[in-house]
Order: sequence, then structure tokens, then C-alpha cells
Amino acid sequence: MAEKKGFWARAVDLYVDGFRSMTVGKTLWLIIAIKLFIFFVVIKILFFPNFLASKSDSDDGKAQYVREQLIDKR
Repeated sequence: MAEKKGFWARAVDLYVDGFRSMTVGKTLWLIIAIKLFIFFVVIKILFFPNFLASKSDSDDGKAQYVREQLIDKR
């Protein structure tokens, strides 16, 4: 008699078996992974520099700068 598996075990088995039998799908998932890498890593580095690092070296200094900007900015 087969063991009764829980929901999460059955869900994982479904995806593992489905991914194992893919041929074209593996290439598509690789393309998706590369695009996500580009979106979240490369674009962040290029377009979102660490602005607070230029204001202070310490965490306390950064916190003080943010506090001043929030309170004094009107």
C-alpha cells in the first residue's frame, strides 16, 4: 500500500516530474532566469546607486541624514 503524501509533497513531486520531462521548457526557464538576473542585478547596479553611502560612512550618520531630510523637508 502506498504512503499517503501531504499537499506540499505532492505539489513538489508534480513540479519535479513535470520539469524532468520538459525539453523546450528547460531552455525557456533558462531564458527567464537570465532575464530576471539582468532585471534585478544589472539594472540595480546601473540605475540605483547607494546614495546614502555618499552621505556618511557609519550607520548612525546615515540615520541622522535620513532623519534630517524627513523632518526638515517641507
